[in-house]
Amino acid sequence: AAVTLLALGNGAPDAFASAAALRGEGGLPRAGLAAILSAGAFVSAFVVGAVSLIAAPFAVPPASFTRDVFLYLLAASALFYIYLSAEIFLWQAVGLVLFYVFFVGLVFYMDLGAAGKAVSSAEQETANGMSRGAMDLPVSVEHQKQRKASLWTVLTKVTRVWDWPVTFLLKLTIPSTLPSEWNKFYVCANICLCPLILLYSFSSFIPLDSRIVFLLPQIRFPLWSVVLLVSFCLALSHFRFEKESPETENIASTLISFVMSVFWISTMAGELLNCLAAIGVIMDLPPAILGMTVLAWGNSVGDLVADVALAKNGQPTIAIAGCFAGPMFNMLVGLGTALVMQTAGVYPKAFVLEFHVGIVVAFVFLLLSLMATLLVVTWARFRVPRFWGYCLMGLYILFTIVSIAIGSSSG
Repeated sequence: AAVTLLALGNGAPDAFASAAALRGEGGLPRAGLAAILSAGAFVSAFVVGAVSLIAAPFAVPPASFTRDVFLYLLAASALFYIYLSAEIFLWQAVGLVLFYVFFVGLVFYMDLGAAGKAVSSAEQETANGMSRGAMDLPVSVEHQKQRKASLWTVLTKVTRVWDWPVTFLLKLTIPSTLPSEWNKFYVCANICLCPLILLYSFSSFIPLDSRIVFLLPQIRFPLWSVVLLVSFCLALSHFRFEKESPETENIASTLISFVMSVFWISTMAGELLNCLAAIGVIMDLPPAILGMTVLAWGNSVGDLVADVALAKNGQPTIAIAGCFAGPMFNMLVGLGTALVMQTAGVYPKAFVLEFHVGIVVAFVFLLLSLMATLLVVTWARFRVPRFWGYCLMGLYILFTIVSIAIGSSSG
């Protein structure tokens, strides 16, 4: 379960950004595919190497490690075969998404029996971490005063001023799921604004200015005005009659919070791709180079920070699992969903894939890093050696140099 949650948290922004590029929202369909593969190579080589250098040598569960790496290798090989065929059908795109569903089901099935032991181990590590944290707490009052008066604290307060507009906007549109954070004003704003934002997200299917009959039979109102009026009335009634915060978390608010978070992630992904397209036009850079460098590195920063933090906190096994499950989510769900949309538009014909030698190189390096990691760790009796971290980092540096050289020469 921890593997799938870590993959979802790390891979969701990556999947939206790369899928948006593949759909052509930023005008860079080739960059989207290149970014997915390059991000996978970055995480499976550079991030795994960083985790290895921090925590190695450490043991990994044989069954879980073999499952994650082998299924990722199998999915990447299948996608490579589809790419070499230069076309993809609807059933193949749907198969990519279903393959990740199969992976999640297999993870829960295999880890279900060990859930009790995992919880006990996690509780023990948490207790040890709390005891270590209590020992590391500063006991000097003068030291605390010095920290509060430091320049870093001043800079932090300045950055909070910059963060306030963004935080305020997110609170207006994303409901809080914790009863302790309940605020009547923000809840009313959520009720009023969320339906309108969701309508805007589906504007490609239902235009905002669609005329419908509402209350008055002879007058047709724009759809957005009707939704705004209804949601505003519901917000007023909630503000009038709701007095206390809920005692427990609400499933409906949690679901709406997740949907709105996905909306903002998707919106920011689209804006990122627009900026990426502008950079490419201004600097006259090939789309493949942008996808393999800027977008891939930007997408993978979250994986690097999260997995390295887990390794430093004494949980390298979960970090290694996230290094393979996150990019797999990005490739199968993000890319698979985009391909489903593309192939559904040309069904029953196949969607033609544009060939580029840089993408083939990305496939080769990704498959090479996965196969080599599986063989080396298995040879070391399922222990990650430290020297393998240097090898993986060197492999990714070589991949970056080769990709930039090919992208610069071919465009």
